[in-house]
This record gives sequence, C-alpha cells and structure tokens, in this order.
Amino acid sequence: MSGTGGNRGKHKIYLGYAAGVGKTYQMLDEANHMLRRGVDVVIGYFEPHGRKDTIARTAGLEIIPRRQITYRGATFEEMDTQAILLRRPQVCLVDELAHTNVPGSERTKRWEDVFVLLDAGIDVCSTINVQHLESLNDQIWQLTGVRVRETVPDWIVDEAAQVELVDATAGALLNRLERGAIYPPEKARQAMENFFTEQNLSALRDLALRHAAHEVEEKLPETPSPLSSESQAGHECILICLDEEPAAAILIRRGKRVADYLMGSCLALYVLPDLDWERLAPAEHEAVEKHLSFARNLRIETHVLEGKDIAQTIANFARSHDVTQIFMRRSAPKGWLRSFRSGNVHRVVRLTRDLEVTIVAERSPQTVAAFRN
Repeated sequence: MSGTGGNRGKHKIYLGYAAGVGKTYQMLDEANHMLRRGVDVVIGYFEPHGRKDTIARTAGLEIIPRRQITYRGATFEEMDTQAILLRRPQVCLVDELAHTNVPGSERTKRWEDVFVLLDAGIDVCSTINVQHLESLNDQIWQLTGVRVRETVPDWIVDEAAQVELVDATAGALLNRLERGAIYPPEKARQAMENFFTEQNLSALRDLALRHAAHEVEEKLPETPSPLSSESQAGHECILICLDEEPAAAILIRRGKRVADYLMGSCLALYVLPDLDWERLAPAEHEAVEKHLSFARNLRIETHVLEGKDIAQTIANFARSHDVTQIFMRRSAPKGWLRSFRSGNVHRVVRLTRDLEVTIVAERSPQTVAAFRN
C-alpha cells in the first residue's frame, strides 16, 4: 500500500477468526516493511493485550497518541482521528475495526473513523474477526451460543481494496492460549471453557476460510464473455419479507448473506395490512422502522407497500421487480395481525410457484446443539 494523494485511500483488512490468531502481528510486520521502503506509516490505534511479541513489532513505528474522553465519571481512550488527519501519513494502522466508540465521540463506530481517513486520501490497514460480520451474527450465535454485540456491515469488508486471511489451526491457537501467549493464565482457562473450545474455533475458522475465498472471487477482475447477456438474464434478486417480530433481523441477515454469495441484488418489503399505519401499535410501528433502518444499513433496498391482501401484494411486487428468491419467516405475528397474516406464507408459495420461496425458522443454540447430538 502507498499514499494516494488527493484520491480516496485504499483499505486493507486483515481477517481472522479469533483473538490471538496473529492479525495485528501481521499488520505490524507489513508496516515495518513499508517503513523500510520509505513509506510514511503511523499507528492510529493499537490494542496490545499484553502480548509481548506483538508489542515488540511496534518498535520504530510512530504511534499517534489516543484521545481521552470522559464518560459517566470515567476516562476512556479512543483513536484520535483529527490528530491523524492533521499528521496526514500515507498509511495508518487501525486495530479492532468493529469497536464501538465511547459516547461523546464524533462517530459511533471505529469503522466510521476509518472511512474519514480513507476519504482524506489516507490508506488504512485494519483488523477484524469473521464473527463481527453482521450477516453472520445469527450463525455465530447458533454455532457458539455467544451473541456478538459489536458488528460491522458486510459491505465494509466487501468494499476493501484487499482482504488478507490470517490463519492458524484451532490446535495451534489453543496451544498459544495454554502457553499464555494470548491471555493471562486465569483468563486463558476461562476462554478455553467457554468460547475457545476446539469445536467453536474449528467452526469459526471454516467460516473465515470460506468468507476469504468469497472475497477473493469477488475481487477478481471481470472478463468479457460472449454469454454476458445470458448471465445478466440469470441475475439473482432476493426479496426479504419483513414483519414486526424481533426475529425479522435474522431474516434480513440470512437474505443479505445469500444475495452477497450469489452476487445478486437484495430487496426488503414490508406490507402494511388494512391500509392504516394507525392500526399498528406504537411498539410494532417502532419495530418495523427499526428493521427497515437495519436493512438500509446493510445496503438493502427497502420498500413499504399498503395492501389488504398481503400475499398477493408480495407476489405482485416480486414479479414487477424480477425477484428470483423470496425469504419469509415461518411463525406468524401475535395479536390482531394474526388474522391478516395467517396462511400468507402458504398463499405466497402458491402464487409464486415459479420462484424459490425460503421459509426461515428461528433457531436457538440449544436447538442446534440438540440437532448435532
């Protein structure tokens, strides 16, 4: 990487699957190579976690002092984006891309700070684990029983100029953990009893390998093909049918994930029954708005239509927008909407016989574990 002058900076992401796999170490190692080549590189944010080998790699690299923010009587340290802009290096290293900034910061998420640097023409190297990708949130929960709270929209990684997988076998990572190279002994024991089990790590590693392969395939230069018009005709379009239930978030993630892997487009639709927003309780109205906002944050095109016949409205929308797959939830909502929505899944299937309709059920980690056993 090198500075881009007045153009937008380039973003390189080091992708791993767990703490201690070596993402930050490898990022710092490349920074040292850049420094020796005369590239003006600085550390914008570095989280050492007490790892001596990693800390040693910062020797000789300029570190931009962190900004201190007071919140609820305590002092926190965050990346000083303004100081980096004033320093204006060619390349800036930013650890832990999924981090949520403390209230009082100019921006909510660290990836938003990174985008400020990129917009200013500064190249950025950052680190993230695969479990922090928003579309994988439900899958990670089902696999590990842990709900990851800090996530980034997938498009952040998709738009990066380069994604480099930092890999190690689950056995090698557990060995590092036992040796105290990742966490102190007591914390290491707790980690191995909970998140850092060999089964969890193997599953996460598989996800990271598959996602990295997907990113490489997406970033390959397109080659003209005599079948280009035929390929365009086969373009996939996913339609996500929203409702007021919290589990609609699972549907949004699943549909977006499939659309990304198929390199297709993704739409989200909410059909308002009885032509009247007032019939929705305030909590349900708020839930719908939250789902629509979540979908837009994932760069899904959202639509709200009014229609007494929900199934027919969905079918008509699917036809008019060349939808190839429809995603719906299995369970019906509660309350007065049940009379409007009951049976709609089956009617949509009947009305769209030439389309693929995927019925997504909400699963808990316990259900998944029982199924495996």
